[in-house]
Amino acid sequence: MPIIETNGIKMHYTEQGEGDPLLLIMGITAPGAVWEAHAEEWQKDFRCILGDNRGVGESDKPEGPYTSGMMADDYAGLLNELGIESARVVGCSMGSIIAQQLALRHPDKVKSAVLMCTWSRCDRYAVSVFEHMMNAKARLKPEEFMKFVQLLIFTKPFWDNDDCYQGIVDGQNDAKLGAAPQPVHSMEAQASACINHDVYADLPQIKSPCLVIGGKDDIFTPAWMSEETAEAIPNSDLHLYEGAGHAFHWEKLDDFNPRVRDWLKAN
Repeated sequence: MPIIETNGIKMHYTEQGEGDPLLLIMGITAPGAVWEAHAEEWQKDFRCILGDNRGVGESDKPEGPYTSGMMADDYAGLLNELGIESARVVGCSMGSIIAQQLALRHPDKVKSAVLMCTWSRCDRYAVSVFEHMMNAKARLKPEEFMKFVQLLIFTKPFWDNDDCYQGIVDGQNDAKLGAAPQPVHSMEAQASACINHDVYADLPQIKSPCLVIGGKDDIFTPAWMSEETAEAIPNSDLHLYEGAGHAFHWEKLDDFNPRVRDWLKAN
């Protein structure tokens, strides 16, 4: 079980594939293993490094609050421990704000970045969503909390598809049977990092090429958040999927995996 010490915590990570390093940073509540369906494709071209964020999985779960900058420093330390001077980075949701901070605080570490369902600052709606996530985590059973999150991230067509719906149900059952659910305190600490992330004024300082990618029907982090983030980063591309939400990378998996792979190979 690969564990390194970084920024005052023990951090768990796994690796798969060979080639240039590709750091994969997952979103709120999710361990690095959630990258499986994507890393399986990208490992053909890259050395994929999947970390468990501070507060989830097999990494330490200290009391909060956390910040996006703190979590970026966690990953800078991971790269240092692995002897990696620079990596391509893909960040999903909360992982994308960590990637932004990594590019701002440790610019030499980021060769290029893919920012998925991202934001650079929260409005009142976003703050309320994250606050409600905290309340739900504290009050609901693990499978009920998973269902709440699924309602935020998947669009109606995904729910209406029989095969996709079975995957949704399987996810709820996995949460119910999980031996080590994320503690309430560390989920709240991650949510605090999401709420307080505000680097909009700093984004023009990012020099690395960035692909900002999301879903036009995202109700969790709406498309305007991706659009203003991409507009503020000087060397960025923007792609928003029609008919997809926060989990566009699952809803549009067959397009997403090769699209990101090709962009990363070119950048």
